[in-house]
Amino acid sequence: MSLAQPVSELLEAVNRPLEDAHAMPPAVYTSPDFLACELESIFSREWICVGRSSGLPNVGDYLTYDLAGQPIVVLRGKDGQIRAFSNVCLHRMSTLVDGCGNKRLLVCPYHAWTYDLDGKLRGAPFMTRTTGFCKEDYALPQIRCEEWLGWIYITLDKDRPSLAPALAPLEELIAHYGVENYVECFRETHVWDTNWKVLAENFMESYHLPVCHAATVGGHSKLEEMECPPGLEAFNYHWITKEASLPMGNAHPDNTRLEGRWRKTTALITLYPSHLITLTPGYFWYLSLHPKGAGQVAIVFGGGLAPEFMADPRAEEYVATLKGLLDEVNAEDRGCTEKVFRGLSANAARPGHLSYLERPIYDFMHYIAERTAGFDRSAALAAE
Repeated sequence: MSLAQPVSELLEAVNRPLEDAHAMPPAVYTSPDFLACELESIFSREWICVGRSSGLPNVGDYLTYDLAGQPIVVLRGKDGQIRAFSNVCLHRMSTLVDGCGNKRLLVCPYHAWTYDLDGKLRGAPFMTRTTGFCKEDYALPQIRCEEWLGWIYITLDKDRPSLAPALAPLEELIAHYGVENYVECFRETHVWDTNWKVLAENFMESYHLPVCHAATVGGHSKLEEMECPPGLEAFNYHWITKEASLPMGNAHPDNTRLEGRWRKTTALITLYPSHLITLTPGYFWYLSLHPKGAGQVAIVFGGGLAPEFMADPRAEEYVATLKGLLDEVNAEDRGCTEKVFRGLSANAARPGHLSYLERPIYDFMHYIAERTAGFDRSAALAAE
């Protein structure tokens, strides 16, 4: 399948008005050519979330991430700053570190070339007879890295505008939660057998909660009270009132920031392209997605507690309860989203109408069309 078919079908879909909106066409999810376009026009250029700064509390703490085929290491330096570097040795080009952990130095596992936490080459065994070699000429290429409300983002685009201005409207919307003070208590990586956009869309709508999550959180979500405002340029969001299925789903008694209905209101946020956040008065959790092929998605999954719950004597119990519930929720979502991708691959697959509860998917579709198919989103954004 060439790129022309999914692009043509996507442009037809985004030109429908909201009241007659359809889901994106199957080829947008299943075409390898469309995925290659996404890697070039989205993941090689956008800001991508890799975790929380509170998850790297100590000097030498690091995590690794593969962004559009580029291995990257993110670490906290001796000066306390978080930076990102190419995770590729400058000798014979082995990757340096895997997973996450703590290192005093970055030591290549192939020939033990050793780098300081600022990326500078510190040592290279048996190089004294190489007359052209000068240790000071070697330093790991730095990757752009920024923090926003406690999250860490990286981009391969040296000219990409800074993240904060585009997210200023969102920062204002959620300021009363104080999410910058929430503490990450767990971070994991997973791979599911579905397209990254299927999982993104699943996260950004609550229409599926009563069915897909009937055994967990579905019965606690009031869809009739859900608000789906129009999305903005860099994100979409919706609000939902929940009768908390967890003690920390509502605001802690010591929380004086939130009043009235905000003490039990949850924000569900999609920061384009692939950072997905559930923010409640007492806890948060998030996914950051990256395609591993049309039919697989690499997932960073993390979460934690608001400061009042972290200060509570029962904090460890709350973390364990939260993690247990979210593992069940993820298992339910995995089943649903993998079924969707199998369905998308069928010859009989056809996109149907969207519910008004799926408004964020309509906005996400416009973002994807802008980045991959040259769609002009400005008129739609201006009209809202």
